[in-house]
Amino acid sequence: MSCKFLRRFWLFLALVCCISATHARGPVHYEPNHGSASPLDAITTVGALDLPTSARQMLTLIKKGGPYSYKKDGVVFGNYERLLPAKPRGYYHEFTVTTPGQRNRGAQRLIVGGKLESPHEFYYTADHYATFIRIID
Repeated sequence: MSCKFLRRFWLFLALVCCISATHARGPVHYEPNHGSASPLDAITTVGALDLPTSARQMLTLIKKGGPYSYKKDGVVFGNYERLLPAKPRGYYHEFTVTTPGQRNRGAQRLIVGGKLESPHEFYYTADHYATFIRIID
C-alpha cells in the first residue's frame, strides 16, 4: 500500500471516530428553536456553597470588586453561544476561575449579569461556555 493511501485511511478513520464520539455523547447545549422554551429552562441551578472552592473564592472577590488575577477578568462576555438569556451587549461580564495545575486561564469561568459594580445574576461554566450552571444564594 502507498503512503498516500495509508494517510487518507487514517484521516478517514479519525474523522469517523470523532463523529461517532460526538453523536454518542448527545446534545451538549440548549437548542433555542424548541417551542417557547428559554435558555433558563435548560440551565441547572446550584447554591454557591456547592461550587468548587476556587469558584466560591472568585464569587466572593467579584462581590467585593476585586482585585483580580487576570487582565481579562471583568471583560464583556458576548453570549455568542446563546445559552444564557438574551440581553444587550455589555450586560454580561466574565471572570476567570483558577484551575489548579493549569498554566493558562483554564476552562472555568464565572459570568455575571447586571451592572459590573452590583451584579445580580451569576453563572458558572467548567467547560469554557459549553454548559452553564446558574448560581443561587
